[in-house]
Amino acid sequence: MEDFFQQLTNGLTIGSIYALVALGYTMVYGVLKLINFAHGDLFTIGAYLGLTLLTSMGLSDRLGPFLGIIVLVLMVMGLLAILGALLDRAAYRPLRESPRLSAVVSALGASIFLQNTVMLIYGARSQAYPADIIPMTALDIFGLYIPVARILVLVVSFILMAALYLYIQKTRVGTAIRAAAIDQGAARLMGIDVNRVILYVFLIGPALGGVAGVMVGLLYGQIQFTMGWAFGLKAFTAAILGGIGNIPGAMVGGILLGIIEALGAQYISIAWKDAIAFGVLILILIVRPTGLLGERVADKI
Repeated sequence: MEDFFQQLTNGLTIGSIYALVALGYTMVYGVLKLINFAHGDLFTIGAYLGLTLLTSMGLSDRLGPFLGIIVLVLMVMGLLAILGALLDRAAYRPLRESPRLSAVVSALGASIFLQNTVMLIYGARSQAYPADIIPMTALDIFGLYIPVARILVLVVSFILMAALYLYIQKTRVGTAIRAAAIDQGAARLMGIDVNRVILYVFLIGPALGGVAGVMVGLLYGQIQFTMGWAFGLKAFTAAILGGIGNIPGAMVGGILLGIIEALGAQYISIAWKDAIAFGVLILILIVRPTGLLGERVADKI
């Protein structure tokens, strides 16, 4: 039973990272009905920017480990939000009235461009996060020894997910996002600036993806320029599992996918964990094609 709960915490940790990245996919799809294939590469850029800021500014030495990480997260969120807005302006907005296939091709091109840019700047070899940022200790929680890094990832991820949910549900901007996700034409008739709504989506999604990249660097210690493909694919799977276009669905799908992976690796085989996760996805889509929570962001505005 102890092994079960240990793997459950492992699954919650990696699942919360999947959920943060999946939110970017699901928000863009909800408003634009477009899969942003470059989102995984924005996640990678967030990880590398976090490493650069840590090593160049010495945040953990100046501010202490935990305050330094908070400042690091806020800085990466701001930089990735700007990059996301630039991506929308350069790759997607000029094709707003074009056939959907044009935007898909543009997204693939942006993904290739961003991945190769990271490789040219940082090199093809893996990069290591400083090992002394987070104390290498584990806390005893009801008999479970959970590393501090894992607890940090869980806390930051759930705070950000809760903040996003409240922002979408309780603010005027969130209401505009939900309205544009249901019907852009009707939203325009109600006086909503849809282009501005899309801009907000490209600010929020990449910011969360960037934080996820930093969390991966802090948790595993190493990053590489191709990791956006693997994590992006898993996050996209999580978005579909929960119901793509549905923000709570992306959160649920990400956490569920992480738990399935962790338990599959423990009780079946680590070599089969990906196959098990995708097998469950196929089963869910056969039984409920719209995902666990459905595809729409909201029913009515």
